Amino acid sequence: MAEGSTDQYAAGEQGLGYIYQPRFGLLKLLQLPESTSILIEKDDDLDFIDKDGVKTLASLKHKGVGDRLTDLSTDFWKSVRIWIARYNRDGRSEASLRFFLFSTGTVSSTSFLRRFLLEQPAYDDEVKSLSQLTADVLAKTESKLIGPIAEEFHKFNDHEKEDFLSRIVIFDGGSRIEDVPSIIKDQHMRGIHRDNRNAIFERLEGWWNDTIVNLLVRKRTEPIFGYEVSDKLSAFAEEYRSDNLPVTFRGKVPEGEIDVDNDPRLFVAQLREIGIASNRIRNAILDYYRAFEQRSSWARESLLISGEMEEYEDRLVDEWSRYRDLVFEELDKESADAVLLDAGKALYRWVDIESGNSSTLRIRERVTEPYVIRGGFHILANSRPLPRVYWHPRFLDRVGQVLGAAE
Repeated sequence: MAEGSTDQYAAGEQGLGYIYQPRFGLLKLLQLPESTSILIEKDDDLDFIDKDGVKTLASLKHKGVGDRLTDLSTDFWKSVRIWIARYNRDGRSEASLRFFLFSTGTVSSTSFLRRFLLEQPAYDDEVKSLSQLTADVLAKTESKLIGPIAEEFHKFNDHEKEDFLSRIVIFDGGSRIEDVPSIIKDQHMRGIHRDNRNAIFERLEGWWNDTIVNLLVRKRTEPIFGYEVSDKLSAFAEEYRSDNLPVTFRGKVPEGEIDVDNDPRLFVAQLREIGIASNRIRNAILDYYRAFEQRSSWARESLLISGEMEEYEDRLVDEWSRYRDLVFEELDKESADAVLLDAGKALYRWVDIESGNSSTLRIRERVTEPYVIRGGFHILANSRPLPRVYWHPRFLDRVGQVLGAAE
């Protein structure tokens, strides 16, 4: 491979390294006890704190395929530089610290770094101590990077050198960034139906990344606990049960301005016909948008049973027609315009205020979000050529005129 290509590839791995941190942190927090908490970019790439207050500083290295760690690998010694500073800060041998290096590369079979692996190879009785091996390696280098690290290391007494080095563990051959989602889904989502795992993982990682951003910008200062991840995963999974559906558009707004006065859609024209105020029409537009996008999301994830949405809309129309008959019962051909207008407002008031809280109008028992119901009515009020629901008692008689004016 040409040198230029190698440099470009290395830059790509460096970029992946930054993205790797939060994804790897999520995986580890799922693997560790729920009482474990995590911080990012605090004392190291990731800080793990157990229930007893012991902190593990984790350096992460996402390397190119085939990359190896050797005696003088800067990946290792840069981490040592950070760890020495933290060790000094926290009282050296009194510190409640451990130091982990996670690398997708592997330790060279001839490197002394093998002594830091969790599963160390066998050595004979004459092997040097770890501090002696480290000192020998440091004595060989003229690196401007490693030289100052060696000076700091040699400020430790013999006991501190052994204590510091004994806290270091290297985990090599780690999972690459693209493999982590599969590991999480296969090992930590086994109680979730296979068809739903991809969608639930995307929801979980979206929440996780937002939380990580809040940590990085100091909007959140306390660490993230493992039980938070468990609770969030459980909550997302509950939304995919047979009596539930995920609600993902709460609080979402469409791109661009909401133009209440010039919106040409039929459901908006209907609201203007009964004199609904602009702020309430804006709410209706939001309900329509959220319900429409939510339905599209359910369809993309294949969460709806065949014919379920059609049956749901039939139920909405049936309930609307019952209430319409009640509200319009006293009307006749001679009813004044003001009376017709009041009747239309009363019918829409039921949809806008009361329907969202009705358990009988839910698409599934545990889907309680009001915009699903209210927006469902607006979708029906927007159907062409004739709306399936309407508010003004005479709207069907003049729908052509209304549409012509809107267009």
